[in-house]
Amino acid sequence: MKFQKVAIVFLSSLLLLWAGLAASAQTVHEPARGTGERKEILDAVRPMMEARVGPPVEFVVNWMRSGYGWAFVQVSPQRPGGGAIDPYRTTFASQAEYMDGLVTYALLRYQFNRWNLIDFVVGPTDVFWQGDPLYAQIPPGLTPY
Repeated sequence: MKFQKVAIVFLSSLLLLWAGLAASAQTVHEPARGTGERKEILDAVRPMMEARVGPPVEFVVNWMRSGYGWAFVQVSPQRPGGGAIDPYRTTFASQAEYMDGLVTYALLRYQFNRWNLIDFVVGPTDVFWQGDPLYAQIPPGLTPY
């Protein structure tokens, strides 16, 4: 009888520990610099940006949040070492005067063991995601506003 009580307490403690770890892994958070999660998210955005401005591209991260299998980023693309990218020398040349630079917003979903680009906007002049039904299904705190 005493062994059963000890076993129940032990198993209950393990279950609570596991539930706590699972819950903390699912909170909306900013992936820290140098983590695999941050690199994987940026690497999922990079091909889209390089197709539009030419390679190579690195990002200055202005906003990044991840949680519950979703990620949302606001990044400023640049050349390695901080070199500026001239939007007039990219696929955005005809739109550049109407854009807010090359600041890029991207929504990603973790599926099939990788981050997948779901939606993106380059150079928006408004808060494009407000009122969009796609963004109504993402966790609170993922977007800046």
